[in-house]
Amino acid sequence: MSSASRNGSTKKTYSFLGPIGTFTELALAQVAEAKGAIAHPVSHVQDAIDDVIAGRAFRAIIPVENSVEGGVTATSDALAANPNIRIYGEYLVPVKFDLVALPGVALSDVRVVATHPVAYAQTRAWLSANIKKHTYLQSTSTAAAAADLLDTDGDHSIADAAVAASTITKHYKLKVLAKNIGDNKNAQTRFLQIGLAKGAAPKATGKDKTSVIVELPNDRPGALLEMLEQFAARGVNLSRIESRPIGDQLGRYRFNIDIEGHLEDAAVAEALKGLHRFSPKVIFLGSYPRADKKKSVHQGNNTNAAFAAAERWISKL
Repeated sequence: MSSASRNGSTKKTYSFLGPIGTFTELALAQVAEAKGAIAHPVSHVQDAIDDVIAGRAFRAIIPVENSVEGGVTATSDALAANPNIRIYGEYLVPVKFDLVALPGVALSDVRVVATHPVAYAQTRAWLSANIKKHTYLQSTSTAAAAADLLDTDGDHSIADAAVAASTITKHYKLKVLAKNIGDNKNAQTRFLQIGLAKGAAPKATGKDKTSVIVELPNDRPGALLEMLEQFAARGVNLSRIESRPIGDQLGRYRFNIDIEGHLEDAAVAEALKGLHRFSPKVIFLGSYPRADKKKSVHQGNNTNAAFAAAERWISKL
């Protein structure tokens, strides 16, 4: 039961990686079923997952991957540690950064710039070229960096400006000193909608993804190749594979894998069966619609019809 239900409200709660003004909030805005719901910002990915597990939130929105910086390790590790969580959707948010400051501050006045480390890495070239002697002040998020500029207490931020999402001025009375200062104009961040595993899984659309986490059963030559062959033999493409240390000893890894296709696709189901035979330590995270709306096509004779024909043939033998 969500916190909203406990208070007698019919509104559902969606936790998201906050504070307000972050890119995660922009991802939440894309969730059609969350319109009119209670949005609850949290400070860490695990906090969002804990809200779902404890029933304080119906669903949560968390970042999983950036097109420039790669995977979000906190999300990958948290999903591996919480097998009762499922993915119900994914969302892509363009990453556009603006340099903002208090009214009255000019670009020539800026000496100290605050932002999140990932945002700084993606805007450093512009900042170095346009504010040559600037000092970087690390912040917990881009939104927090912007909010700190308004802090009038004695321990307020020493920053003159902040790098934040382009929508930050909708939340705080700040002015934009420079727009779209990111080094990669096509950068995107991918977000997931997660909930408890007991929820109804999204139906296959033909434009789907399936996500799993798998451990190699043992450390031997060819083990990784054998794992990947489970997909290659069924013509199933992988859109992402990322290794993360298991943590119990050096040299042991688990793999976070995004598969093109749905569990209802015979090729994907057969690949997962093979994967489980290869390594019983498989965590199924869910099948859900792709954010890019691209069709999930399995190469070779691996359509549902081809699998059904083969099944009919073998049953007659």
